[in-house]
Parts: sequence; structure tokens; C-alpha cells
Amino acid sequence: MSLVKMSQLLSDAKKGGYAVGSFSIANMEMVLGVIKALEETKSPAIIQIAEVRLKQSPLEIIGPLMVAAAKNASVPVAVHFDHGKTLEKITEALDIGFTSVMFDGSHLPFEENASVTCKVRELAKKYGADCEGEIGCVGGSEDGSENIAVNYTSPAMALEFYGSTKVDALAVAIGNAHGNYKQTPKLRFDILEETASLIPVPLVLHGGTGIEPDDFRKCISLGIHKINIATATFDSVERTVRQAYCSEKIGGYYDLQAAEVEGAYLNAMKHIEIFGCAGKA
Repeated sequence: MSLVKMSQLLSDAKKGGYAVGSFSIANMEMVLGVIKALEETKSPAIIQIAEVRLKQSPLEIIGPLMVAAAKNASVPVAVHFDHGKTLEKITEALDIGFTSVMFDGSHLPFEENASVTCKVRELAKKYGADCEGEIGCVGGSEDGSENIAVNYTSPAMALEFYGSTKVDALAVAIGNAHGNYKQTPKLRFDILEETASLIPVPLVLHGGTGIEPDDFRKCISLGIHKINIATATFDSVERTVRQAYCSEKIGGYYDLQAAEVEGAYLNAMKHIEIFGCAGKA
């Protein structure tokens, strides 16, 4: 159990017909809450942090904590560097012991995205780690600072991208977006189904917050086996803390800490049930 590679978890998920949750965290309390849910449900999962979040959670501090938590878990946990933008930070994550990294070149021209993704994959291989790439452009931005339009994945370009990069997992854009949706997204299941029929590696769904449970399940049935959950985690933690204050349950710092853990735990429990990964550890 404990610290494992992303590809191991996703291979098992693909064979078993479920998805692995990839939960973004920002502090120790969120890590503890997610791990608590995983151990209670005997679920495999990924804990991750995106490069844009490092201003609030420096990689040299949060990274070793994430790796230590995974190593001490009683269930298999991968540690992932999400939406890597720079080779500097991607390399730092690998040095710390992250078992997978993602290069997000979705905003770049196809050839440049593929070229840099290849370099990142070769770098990851030297560390015995996995690499995720992205083709198409998921809407919004990881930190909510930009209103980026969705650029749907082309199945043909996805095949060409995979042929060039041989990534271990591929994120696709099918109408999903980062952050909170203003309305229920209309996902392009036809694009997903065609892409999955062409690509031999597991597909990844970013922007999971706000997608309906039935749509999650349909995505899983059509080839999605890694689902990123970020905003929902942060929202759940903030909401749980606010409710604890309103109900006068916080009498000091440690009550506040417990409320943060509880918020991350509740969110992970909700998505573990939807993704069908309970008992798969």
C-alpha cells in the first residue's frame, strides 16, 4: 500500500470500471481529511497540488508533507503535481518524491505542447514517475483568475498527441471547466467516447466540481479513470468551518483545525461514492 505510481492506480481503475479521485489540497488539514476518507472506505486515490497554488502553499513545505502522508497511509496513494507550467517546479516536485507530474501545455500550439510534454515525460521517467498531458483546453483556470474558453479535444489530434508523447494519462476537454459552473455543463460524451476508442491510456477529467453524479458515472463508463476535484474541496472546507463558527462549535484553534479536516473528509467521501472506488484498495 502507501505511496504508489499514478499509472498503477489508473490501470486498476480501467480494468475495474471505476475512477480514481485526484484531490487537490492546500494544507495539512486537507491532506488528513482526504486520507481519513480513503482509509475508512478502503479506496485508492491521488493527492495533488497545482503550480498556481504554490504562492499559498510553497512546494518545498507542502510537498514533503504530501509524500509522507501517502507513505504512511494504509491504502495506495499517489502524489501528483497538477498543471505544471515550468520545468523548474516540475523537477522540484520529482526531487521531493512526487510519483506523477502533469505538464499543462493546453494553451500552446499543438507542436509546442507535444514537444515540451515529451521532455517532461522523459524527465519523469528518470525518476520512475508518470506523466500526464492535456490536449484541448479545459475552461476557466485552476486558480479562478481567468475566464478561459473551452477548446474541445479533437479525437484525431488526441491520437496524434499520444503517438508523439506516450503519456501515461491524457486530460481531455469535453465541456468541463475549472472552478464553479454558472450552470450545469453539457458534456460532449461523443468526443469522449471517440477519443477513448483511439487512446490506450486512461483519460482524465479536470474541472470535476459541479458535474452531476450521473454525468460522472457516464464519463467513467466511456473511459475517464482519473477525476480531478479541487474547488469542491476548498468550498467544502470553507463551508464546514463557517458552519462550525455559526453553531458556536469552535472554541479555539484545535476546533478550527478539526473543522478543516472534516470539510475535506466529507467532500472526499461524497466523491468516493460517486466514482465507485470504495473497497478497491
